[in-house]
Order: sequence, then C-alpha cells, then structure tokens
Amino acid sequence: MALAEEALRRQLGKYKFRDLTIEELKDVSKTYPNFTFSMNTYTFKDGSQKDLLNFSGTVPVKYAGSSYNIPVRLWILDSHPFAPPLCFLKPTASMGIAVGKHVDARGRIYLPYLQNWSHPKSTLTGLIKEMIAKFEEELPLYSLSSSDAARQSELLSYIAKITEGETDMKSRSKIGSRNEGCFNKITVVGAGDLGIACVLAVAAKDVADKVVLLDLSEGAAKGGTMDLEIFAVPNVEISKDFSASADSKVVVLTVNSLGNAQTYLDVIQSNVDLFRGIIPAVSHYSQSAVLLVASHPVEVMTFVSWKLSSFPKSRVIGVGANLDSERFRYILTNLLKAEVLAKDAWVIGEQGEDKVPSWSSCNVAANQTEAMAARNSREKVANRAMEVLKGKGQRSWSVGLSVADLVDSILKDKRKVHSVSTLAKGCCNINSEVFLSLPCILGTSGVIEMVRLEDDPLVQEKLQSSAGSIHDLQQQLKL
Repeated sequence: MALAEEALRRQLGKYKFRDLTIEELKDVSKTYPNFTFSMNTYTFKDGSQKDLLNFSGTVPVKYAGSSYNIPVRLWILDSHPFAPPLCFLKPTASMGIAVGKHVDARGRIYLPYLQNWSHPKSTLTGLIKEMIAKFEEELPLYSLSSSDAARQSELLSYIAKITEGETDMKSRSKIGSRNEGCFNKITVVGAGDLGIACVLAVAAKDVADKVVLLDLSEGAAKGGTMDLEIFAVPNVEISKDFSASADSKVVVLTVNSLGNAQTYLDVIQSNVDLFRGIIPAVSHYSQSAVLLVASHPVEVMTFVSWKLSSFPKSRVIGVGANLDSERFRYILTNLLKAEVLAKDAWVIGEQGEDKVPSWSSCNVAANQTEAMAARNSREKVANRAMEVLKGKGQRSWSVGLSVADLVDSILKDKRKVHSVSTLAKGCCNINSEVFLSLPCILGTSGVIEMVRLEDDPLVQEKLQSSAGSIHDLQQQLKL
C-alpha cells in the first residue's frame, strides 16, 4: 500500500484536502480490495473539465436469494471530503439498467447519503454500505437477452460515455435509422389508473397509429396492464423497456411516486427523484417529441421535465387546466345559457383552488358605464360557473380524455387553443421560470403561440401570486 499511497499523493497534488482524501481511500481499499484507482478527465454539463480521481470495482449485493457483483464507478471531487462523490453504475453490454428510485436511465446513482453528505460523519465506506443496502432492496441492473442487448446498444454506449465523464446532453445522436414518415406514435409512461385511462382514451379517439405503455412497476403485469394484454387492445404495446418508446411524437408522463414521504415537499422531491430516471431516457429515444406532463403537481413537474430534458419550452407542456376550461365553457353554454361568454372563456393559472377564469377577448361597450355593467354581469355568471365546476372531481378517465384531446391537437396539427401549463415567464409581469396554465395554440411542435388575455388586474395579481408560491417551492427541490 505504501507505493500506491505515494502514487496517489502525487496524483492528488491539486486536491485541497489531500491527506484526508488519502486516509479515506485507504479505508476503501482495505474494505473493498477489488477497487482500482485512476486519474481521468471529467466533463461537467457546462462543458468545464477537471482531472479527477476515480475508482471502479464491484460491490457485493444479495437479492432474492442470489449474490451479485454490481459494477460501479465513483468520481472524487477535488473538494473531498467536504463534497460528495459522483456515483455511476458501470454496466457491461449484457446488462440493462433497472431505472428506479435511486438510479436513472444514464446509470447515475442518487442516494439519501449523498444528499445529506456532511464531513466528518459521511465517508466513502459509509456511502458504499448504503449503496449495497439500497441495491439489495431494488436491484439496479438486470441481464439482457441478445435481442434486448442489441436494441439497447446505443443507450449503453451513451451510458458508457456518461460514466467516463462525458455528461453533455447535447452530444446525443438520434436513435434509429429508419424514417418513420407520418407514423404517429405516442408513449404513455406509467401503468397506473391514469396511464391506462390515457391509453384507452387515445385508442378510442383513434388518434395514434401506435401507443406504447411503459410499465415501470416491478414484478409481473397486474390489474389493468394485464387486462390490456388479455383483451389485445389494437395498436397498443406494453413494455418495460425505454427503447420501445423510440421515435414517439408525444410522450405522456403519468407517473407519481408512491413513497412514504412525510411532507408535501418530500412528496414532490420523490417525484423529482423518479423523473430523474425517466426524462433523460425518453428524451434520448424521442428527441423531437412533445412532452405532455400529467403527473402532480403538474406545474412543478412540467418545470422539472423541461429542465431535465433540455427540450425547448415549446415542446414541454402540462395538461394544466385543459379539462377545467372545457368543463367551464360547457357549463356556461349548456347550463347557464351564456354561449356568447363561453366562446372566449378560459380557466388559467395554477391547478387546484387557485385557478381563475379569464377571457382572451372582450366586447367593447359603447361607454364606460356599459362596459362596467357588462363586466359585472359576466363576473356573476363566471362565479356561478366556477361554483359548479368545483363540484366536478378529476377522475383518471376524465383526465385521460383531456390528454387524448391534447394529443389529437398536437398530432393532427390542428392549431387549436387549449389552456395548458406553459412557461409563463414574461407574461403578466412574471419574471421567474414557472409553468402556469395559459391559452396556447397547439400543433406538431407543441406550443405555437400564446393567446393574449384581456387586461384584468385581479387576474394578473392571482397569476403573480401563484407564480411566486410555485417558484418558492421549486427553489427547495434538488434537481
């Protein structure tokens, strides 16, 4: 060890806390002698590079009565031990990554131990022990068949680049060599009630040529997923493999974490952790897709999807208040007999109690008195409609129908206006990067144009208030 220690000492010349780092590495080498150490160049997402120490090897994991050696690679930052290492799986060509709570599709490892890293309590050996414990709860790799291995070869190549330190998302190339032409394929991620409702609604409207349902749950098919297979719904494929989503025109995200989070912030953070393993994978396989987010809270998860995908803002939207807007106009037209008002009526803002009615245009009265009277009359009718709307729940099947409506407008390039969650920065004096429901024209490239709303100080105040609370919440999340 003396010779290795001296070699490490020379290699770590630029490390701020070299002696502390070497002592930790000695403990790692003693406990896990199979690890090998080397200096390599790591490229960060912003394009900057550093020569960093890294070590590779296998960690022993027992799962379902069998023993496995899981290959991993850890990069030690030059501020160690006051900053956590960057951890990755290092799969071979015959291994597939089982995306889960602690591992994303690129092989990046996320653990509570890393998030709560604090010297001197946190150590490399402690990190590896937690890694083993979490992998024994949820095995991070699985063996691929020869056909699966061929199908995922490009993604594995990409993952290999990631574990070598090449993390620039812009380096990804388009998957697949065939030209899909006008083939309309969509993918629904998540096989819960909402995911299955979306599949059935899209199939019922005959919107897409093919629908892929990505079932990310563990174990054999259960419930609705099994029923879809039994009754063979036409043009629907069920898969656990992200590569099945390749070349989708629209990717619908319906997954929500079912963890044991204690607070609202913990619940959202669990969803963020889940999305870290999903968004890069679906974005990799369908780089021209529109991401349509139906997971909760939709405004925050649309923002998270936008950040993790690196897609332009026009191609990342949330289902937002589309369902509420359609219901609102139906109530105005059919129950309150106010068809003229319904024409330009929208529900906008934040999904839930803070949503607000608005209009994209208004009739100009002959004088100020008439204008005020018309506005008051409209407000009374709108309040009655909103009261009726509050009594309408959002069941999975109703949200599924709303999703199918949005998918139809996108795939068929209808240029129809919908109230969807879109980046609201620059609208109504909102200066933060938040997503709110606003009326937008949708087409094959997502949001084509935002429809201008009439000036209403009260509406603007409510939108700004929602934007502020959402932005404050986003600031507390760990992306």
